[in-house]
Amino acid sequence: GSQYEELKTSLENAGVTVLQDEAIELNYGDECIQLIGLNDPDFSERDSFLSESILETKLSQVNISNGFTILLSHRPEHFNVYQNKNIDLVLSGHAHGGQFRLPFLGGVIAPNQGLFPKYDAGIYTENGTTMIVSRGIGNSIIPVRINNRPEIIIIELNCG
Repeated sequence: GSQYEELKTSLENAGVTVLQDEAIELNYGDECIQLIGLNDPDFSERDSFLSESILETKLSQVNISNGFTILLSHRPEHFNVYQNKNIDLVLSGHAHGGQFRLPFLGGVIAPNQGLFPKYDAGIYTENGTTMIVSRGIGNSIIPVRINNRPEIIIIELNCG
């Protein structure tokens, strides 16, 4: 859509590399990190990858390296697919922290996850893959947050 294209153009004009179902390698000395970015159907209006089989196909088309791999994917509800593709770190969002949060229970509702979403915010590690889900700074179609402060996450990577 035009909103997406305007945002993409603005980012590229600012020197940002926009990854659309593709990967790049970031090299620092002898170390290499592969960064993979997947399109989100809400912004690109391309074929939806809400189906796990379509998502698996998209990831299979990327040559995933043996080095440290970071996946940028807006959809945390597909964590099981990311694990099966040997991704080391997934950075995700989309759940808005569950929009409303209940003490001791977490998020109440999230897009594509429904009530009491499993992946609403925080860090999840399974089968060697870690996923960080940001609550983000915006809202969903419901322009209100309750017990759910906006957040910007800063991640520091260290050689192990």
